[in-house]
Amino acid sequence: MDKPAEVFDRDHEWSALSRFITDPQPGATLGVVSGRRRQGKTFLLDAACRAAGGFYFGATEAADAESLRRISAALTAHVRPASPFHFADWAEAVDALLALGAERPVPVVIDEFPYLAKANPELPSIIQEALRPLRDQRTGSRTRLLLCGSALSFMGRLLSGNAPLRGRAGLELVVRPLDHRLAAEFWDIADPHLAMKVNAIVGGTPAYRREFARGDTPKAPDDFDDWVVRTVLNPETPLFREARYLLAEEPDLRDTALYLSVLAAVADGNATRGGMAGYLERKATDIAHPINVLEDAGLLHRDADAFRDNRPTYRIAEPLIGFYHAIMRPVWDQLERPGSAARVWQASRRRFVSNVLGPHFEQVCRDWALHHADPELLGGLPARVGHGVVHDPRARTGNEVDVAVIGIADGAKPPLLAIGEAKWNDTMGAAHIERLRHIRDLITLAGRYDTTNTRLMCFSGAGFSDKAHAAAATNPDIRLIDLETLYNQA
Repeated sequence: MDKPAEVFDRDHEWSALSRFITDPQPGATLGVVSGRRRQGKTFLLDAACRAAGGFYFGATEAADAESLRRISAALTAHVRPASPFHFADWAEAVDALLALGAERPVPVVIDEFPYLAKANPELPSIIQEALRPLRDQRTGSRTRLLLCGSALSFMGRLLSGNAPLRGRAGLELVVRPLDHRLAAEFWDIADPHLAMKVNAIVGGTPAYRREFARGDTPKAPDDFDDWVVRTVLNPETPLFREARYLLAEEPDLRDTALYLSVLAAVADGNATRGGMAGYLERKATDIAHPINVLEDAGLLHRDADAFRDNRPTYRIAEPLIGFYHAIMRPVWDQLERPGSAARVWQASRRRFVSNVLGPHFEQVCRDWALHHADPELLGGLPARVGHGVVHDPRARTGNEVDVAVIGIADGAKPPLLAIGEAKWNDTMGAAHIERLRHIRDLITLAGRYDTTNTRLMCFSGAGFSDKAHAAAATNPDIRLIDLETLYNQA
């Protein structure tokens, strides 16, 4: 299958779909496609159906009987049988879908599958029965049935544990947001400094440029402030209320006010359970459930501390939600009044740098180290990249490490390939390097990691002093990573 020109990137996803759809082996097969909303799943699957002559059905929130009528009408329009379909139940409908693949491999997509399963919880079991290994309708079909959904909590349970479809899927594809490099290319932004600031607000969600901002991108670095005012802070654009809608669209989030408050706590810098509980003036046990639900929904991400056990921290997974809680929610009443955006943004830019841009820059640095950095630069292939706090017993203080690159353990202590500090607005110098040296010594004393070859990495959005450059030129253990490296080099 040739990928349509209008599909940006998604080469891995398209290749996986192509292999699944065109697999010539007999027997109907099941695939599951998931991902957060607005990532282009529907666009991708619809394009795959068009390329392979398949059938696409987009479910809506509706009663079970109405959904059966809708899929009956859609399949009738697709097949054009002698008499229209009128499915009495889903077992009959699924068998009709399997019949589409009687002569060749055919993709059949049921998009927003969670809506159907919510109206009829027995639907996964019905599909399980339809795909029973020796059942004639399955063995005589080469339908490639793809179930797609944006409700990550539901889609995550679809194939787990004792779920009916556990072990039935031949494809489990997650459509993720574009990383910072692809996002810059998608938004057509060549300047790394500008690309990072835009990415800190809208992340790598394709729909935010195409549909929500109507193709409006900052024309140059000095256009960034005006772009924020005319797009995300403009009550006339879809971006303005998107963060609220993302939360409301999750089916498992019932007490919306509590979940909003948990996210607001994290956006305000309260990254631990204790910090969130203090912000909400509740016990830590009272917020365990909403934290777990937000994690399952893909809105909150749990990061283990690389140096201390059982001390996880949390971050908001969707940049636009983080921006909303840090910048928009505190002054929502003002922003809803047309013409107030410029004044609000003028007063909010410092908070944007400290609460949004700074933490986002740190995460991009970690992502770069894990996915883009040349292993030779790091001294090995990273197994994981995290962050954490290193305790100094003599000074009785904790030292934050923004980037901790941990290598593959080979029967001994895992090697700590590198530790790094990330500063968006600061020109980094010799003092930052000395701080990292001191932290490396503390990690060595703790004995958890092998620090024999641990490198020191400084990440900066503002550049480095002459002394830092001189130190890096004479010591191969020191690495200076600027924005150009983060965006364009390994």
